[in-house]
Amino acid sequence: MLKTGSEHLESLRDGRVVYIGSEKVDDVTTHPAFRNAARSIAGIYDMKRDFSFQEGKEKFSAYFLKAKTREDLEKRTRVHRAIADMSHGLLGRSPDHVSSFVTGMAMNSSVFGKFEKNLLAYYEKMRKEDLYGVYAVIPPQAARNPEFYTRQNIPVPTLRVVREDDDGVVVSGMKMLATGAVFANEIWIGNLIPLAPNQLAESITCAVPVGTPGVTLWSRKPFELHARCEFDSPLAWRFDETDSMVMCDNVKVPWERVFVHMDAVLARDIYIKTPGHCYGNHQSNVRFHAKMQLIVGLASKIAQASGSHEIPAVREVLGRLCALEAALGGMIAGQIQDAEDWPVVGNEGFKTFNRRYMYAALNWCTESHSSIIEALRELCGGGIFQMPADITVMHDPKLRAQFEQYWQTPQLAAVERMKLYKLAWDLIGSEFAGRHLQYEKFYAGASFIVRNHNYREAPWDGYHKVVEDLMAGYDVPEAAAMKKVA
Repeated sequence: MLKTGSEHLESLRDGRVVYIGSEKVDDVTTHPAFRNAARSIAGIYDMKRDFSFQEGKEKFSAYFLKAKTREDLEKRTRVHRAIADMSHGLLGRSPDHVSSFVTGMAMNSSVFGKFEKNLLAYYEKMRKEDLYGVYAVIPPQAARNPEFYTRQNIPVPTLRVVREDDDGVVVSGMKMLATGAVFANEIWIGNLIPLAPNQLAESITCAVPVGTPGVTLWSRKPFELHARCEFDSPLAWRFDETDSMVMCDNVKVPWERVFVHMDAVLARDIYIKTPGHCYGNHQSNVRFHAKMQLIVGLASKIAQASGSHEIPAVREVLGRLCALEAALGGMIAGQIQDAEDWPVVGNEGFKTFNRRYMYAALNWCTESHSSIIEALRELCGGGIFQMPADITVMHDPKLRAQFEQYWQTPQLAAVERMKLYKLAWDLIGSEFAGRHLQYEKFYAGASFIVRNHNYREAPWDGYHKVVEDLMAGYDVPEAAAMKKVA
């Protein structure tokens, strides 16, 4: 079933518990902190109905497609690109992200052992009900020194199984960081960071509906709440996906929703021994590419607004940004061009985006975003501070006349110039922009984690053979053959 946007909004009225500080939010679809972003998600649901695939008589969202051909991979990429373009790459955990993880896992489900049937059934549930899933797969930072809690004789705050019953497990504790959870149907709880061998209770991997009793979402400061109008905060106004800590207080998880239990190694292996991590992060690459195109276009418009685009040094900056955008586009295209036949399960040969190129692009995005934003910041100069505080200046006839006369430039009328700079500020200097600067830096974990993925996937035997073959072509020379050095 392909949901409509209005159907998705209705599904969010499920008794979920969301807190902004001490304020309990009754309805995220109407609350001023979330309502516009909720409608952005609804818009994605309406748009992506045109990007589907059919099995039998049923249609499913294209990001649930288990690719068997390069054309299937292209179909997946098209829906990722459509969603990313619609949100300008600003929704990092859009509905196609975690769904891609689960789809990739379902392509090599035997990795899940005794819980394989649970994983496959969950994949079917997600695609049939067109569910929006997000994940919380990192322990809270406070939990990374368990000895402290042992000495204080208090429980470690990270989420863990506290009891097993005939009908499921009970979990308590916190997980971070459930980006987009206030707009989602499901939270996938797991572990992307390796666990110690004795962290068996913490190895739980499961999925819970957001409205499950005992589950609460503690939102960081919502930026949409403080956006007075779309003109003054065009990005925060409708693209603040929010980030939440997930608090579980004796939450019952039925056995059929458990995918890993009491296995510290498997808790992480399910991501890298299946195409899950690759499928999910190909979406990340495509999403960042859309954001990169926004940045490049905005940089050029800013330069044109001041006339500086004619200056050779400015053109050099713009040319560099264009080259970076094209490089990322090439890495994404290469993931399809050099796609892998992996995994091969029985007679089902699946196609996976080239994992090495995907991880290289992921590393590129993590490393490059800050410097790219800095280049845009330099192009803006002090122009962003020369604008009136907000667009209400247009409501006073006298001020409006002065503003339109003195703030115009030969290249741009005053209002359009202000509109452009307000957009730039929301991408480089506002609280919304600051969140994105931090978010992109740690999007896939700390930089060493991303580089370790690249290290793991590198063909070291091939690299070594190049060196060994070269050295095999010559040996220790005879003394007489040595040339004398003058």
